[in-house]
Amino acid sequence: MTALTLSTAAAPGLRADAIVVGVAKGAKGPVVAQGAEAVDKGYDGRLADVLETLGASGAEGELTKLPAPAGFKAPLVVAVGLGDEPEKDAAHDPEALRRAAGVAARALSGSKKAAFALPLADAAAVGAVAEGVLLGAYSFDTYKETGADNAAKAKNGKAPLAEAALLGGKPRDKEHKAAVERATAVSEELNRARDLINTPPNDLNPAAFAAIAQGAAKEHGLKIQVLDEKALAKGGYGGILGVGSGSASAPRLVKLSYTHPKANKSLAFVGKGITYDSGGISLKPAGHNETMKCDMSGAAAVFAAVVSAARLGLEVNVTGWLALAENMPSGSAVRPGDVLRMYSGKTVEVLNTDAEGRLVLADALWAASAEKPDAIVDVATLTGAMVLALGSRTFGVMANDDAFRSSIVDVAEEVGEPSWPMPLPEHLRKGMDSPTADIANMGERMGGGLVAGLFLREFVGDGITWAHIDIAGPAFNEQGPFGYTPKGGTGSAVRTLVRLAEVAASGDLA
Repeated sequence: MTALTLSTAAAPGLRADAIVVGVAKGAKGPVVAQGAEAVDKGYDGRLADVLETLGASGAEGELTKLPAPAGFKAPLVVAVGLGDEPEKDAAHDPEALRRAAGVAARALSGSKKAAFALPLADAAAVGAVAEGVLLGAYSFDTYKETGADNAAKAKNGKAPLAEAALLGGKPRDKEHKAAVERATAVSEELNRARDLINTPPNDLNPAAFAAIAQGAAKEHGLKIQVLDEKALAKGGYGGILGVGSGSASAPRLVKLSYTHPKANKSLAFVGKGITYDSGGISLKPAGHNETMKCDMSGAAAVFAAVVSAARLGLEVNVTGWLALAENMPSGSAVRPGDVLRMYSGKTVEVLNTDAEGRLVLADALWAASAEKPDAIVDVATLTGAMVLALGSRTFGVMANDDAFRSSIVDVAEEVGEPSWPMPLPEHLRKGMDSPTADIANMGERMGGGLVAGLFLREFVGDGITWAHIDIAGPAFNEQGPFGYTPKGGTGSAVRTLVRLAEVAASGDLA
């Protein structure tokens, strides 16, 4: 993990591999952003002209490298685009800073130290830049030949940026210091979620995931309960057991609890944890299996959020439910047409074994409901229909309470995670009527993401506020990296859940 420091040092005298500056897109060309004054002075106040000559415009995500001015101890200046120049006296958007810092951190992989002279107008900006650096510097090399040898990685230019100094930050300012500490805690746990998502399914089955959660619980003073296949059978968790019945790796339900003695609110986070999804008997076609190690991204997000809440000491009780199973085809697998009796007592006719996520979530939602939290939020890579609706970077939010849904969308926007409010149309519920069971796990094909949300709603206890976040699009990035988002597992929804817990702790949750 990249080491972060707040520094009051002047850029010219700082020993580093590079100095990162911000450049905005102005009406008449690139504009050097606040924080880079000393660097601009080194170019006789003509840094913007030099950058324009090199083709830079200040557009978001743009990166330009140029030799540092004479007299600077750092040999390189890295100018990163911040997007449109803000209006007079307005600060840069924190998400623009976060993305710019991420772009620079990725570009400086293999470097020992970089100084970030980006605009740090307040603690929010400090936190955004810190997050951008820590998330942008992420890499997953565990399974590569150089993965276990940091020296070899550095020699080959593959090691993450080792150290970052945030110039203009105030080490003695409580708000600045707290912003860096928060960014560090959340980013470390988000990156751990990315590691889990990227881990091959032969090394991350339900039992292995549960063991990792047990280790984190011990480290951070959390309570944990792990239900194995025997306990699940005794308890009547027919959904989780049914999905896991075709695999040699037995399912688990993990309950991870953080409590605070002064807490007045309680939240339950429920995560879909399908450590590998073949589709079961309803086998996925060729070309759709290769990334299905990511089908536990919801559980990874929940896990990371609960540990983050503990590390931040938030005055709210947070319980995470990780519904872990592997969905495989075999002679013991659930078949289309089978009926499962769920933990709630309801029966479900399984029409498609590839609609398995809602089955494990249903059991976990009912278990979470029994504890009567103030609100439940489930997170899942649930439907391809949501990807068709919203694309690969935006998650959908459904809820049984419009105000709560709006709160989650607002929180997601605040932390820089694109989201969109989605409805739960009542007329789609009829499509899940079954002549055999209480409900079927499939309904109308059109609006499939909304149908899945309506199915989950059936397993939320009466009177409990609930929301469903479908991260099927942004959970796993199959394209190239962008901003602070790497290729592969992204850690989608972690920051939204953590911020939601912070809002609940402050008493402002709708």
